[in-house]
Amino acid sequence: MTQEQASVITIFGGSGDLARRKLYPALFQLYRHGILHDHFAVIGTARRPWTNEYYRDVIATSLEGEAGAVSDSVHAFASHFYYQSHDVTDADHYVTLRKLSAQLDDKYSAGGNRLFYMAMAPQFFGIIASHIRSEQLLSASGYNRLVIEKPFGHDFDSAKELNDSINSAFDEDQIYRIDHYLGKEMVQSLMAIRFGNPVFKPIWNRDYVDNVQITLAEAVGVEERAGYYETAGALRDMVQNHIMQLIAYVAMPEPESLTPAAVHQAKRSILESLKPLTTAQAADNFVRGQYVGDTPDQRDYVQEDGVAADSKTETFVAGRIELTDSAWTGVPFYVRTGKHMTRKSTQITVNFKPTEHNIFAPVGCPDLSGNSLTIFVEPEEGYRLVVNGKQLGQDYHVGQFPLNFRHTANEIANAPEAYEHLIQDALAGNQTNFTRWHELKATWQYVDKIREAWDASPDMPTYESGSMGPSASDDLLAKYGDSWSWDGSAND
Repeated sequence: MTQEQASVITIFGGSGDLARRKLYPALFQLYRHGILHDHFAVIGTARRPWTNEYYRDVIATSLEGEAGAVSDSVHAFASHFYYQSHDVTDADHYVTLRKLSAQLDDKYSAGGNRLFYMAMAPQFFGIIASHIRSEQLLSASGYNRLVIEKPFGHDFDSAKELNDSINSAFDEDQIYRIDHYLGKEMVQSLMAIRFGNPVFKPIWNRDYVDNVQITLAEAVGVEERAGYYETAGALRDMVQNHIMQLIAYVAMPEPESLTPAAVHQAKRSILESLKPLTTAQAADNFVRGQYVGDTPDQRDYVQEDGVAADSKTETFVAGRIELTDSAWTGVPFYVRTGKHMTRKSTQITVNFKPTEHNIFAPVGCPDLSGNSLTIFVEPEEGYRLVVNGKQLGQDYHVGQFPLNFRHTANEIANAPEAYEHLIQDALAGNQTNFTRWHELKATWQYVDKIREAWDASPDMPTYESGSMGPSASDDLLAKYGDSWSWDGSAND
């Protein structure tokens, strides 16, 4: 039975793109499914001088095309939304916000529960958190939870400063740092695959795994995000968070239970085992690139609006990561991500070692390939297990056969979207699928060394839009005798 969650939700940045594209549709789906219903209110804040009525029209517009978004349901949902014009640096505005929160708590019987969602520029996170405490917006009768979007800093020092400022107002168990990849169905399925199948549990380690490969490919370019992207690049935008979290889920030991504390402890053990890099090792094990147009209609990255003509911001990263954890010593984790690649697809492939003793060699099969398991995260969702088998009509000639499973388009459409998953978890007080500071600390310290190596070099390789990155990416694996695993076909 669905349990309704009572709360007054305050969204700082309520007029922004993230709120319109992700938060309001996710909240609406929670409303449709009864997780939010009678006992909730949403306060949207931003500098714009909107009225409640105008804000509700914005909400309705953001839900166009959403499943179940018929007029009556949208109107009933939007009636729970209220707007406050707000300057995050003005203490008086927080006093007004405190009074409105109390009024709405009484009106909707929200039980004193407060969820604060920071959907705006990270330089304001600390200011907002400090004012929430100093102006007494924290509830004394219910819970107080703070949801934070990335980017969480731009290096270790800035991330630590940000974390310290937030921790001065909120305890760690009240902070929910979102990495939306952790809300994706197939990422959450990794634990079920690993720990729910006895066929995989004993072989998921260095004794049987040859290498692990993670590709996060995007078909689009930087589009209208140049202002942000110029300060981030692919390394900070994708590797430090999404890719590192995927490595943690692939490599972590089995948690003692599915409690948040146990899962985070297992992840922590892996992320703190990232093998430290010297600057020279970082330069040798990571490559970058910047897309250039492959047609007259496709612009180079440096020609995009808001991008400097001499920009050295990378739109592609590939690297070789090692762990010192005893279960994974010597196993390379090959990772890559980029914009304007062949097609949008996130894939995780575990390549297993071939069998040591090949009894088929004398009958014409001198090379026996290892098995592989690929988890398709998005946009297709499913699995492919490649096994060895006898070729039909051949005398023990062994070949490889893929066993494929994909969730149907209808199944995917009816499953919760990542933000719906994560907001529901935050309302329920479940921190399992969020990140903790010690995870961010470890990944920032690792990534900073790569940034340091690149900042010392003026070189910026390019790659054609629609390709899988610069040739240096293939060369990186080739020098270790490996090549990229990649399913280039869409299976929707």
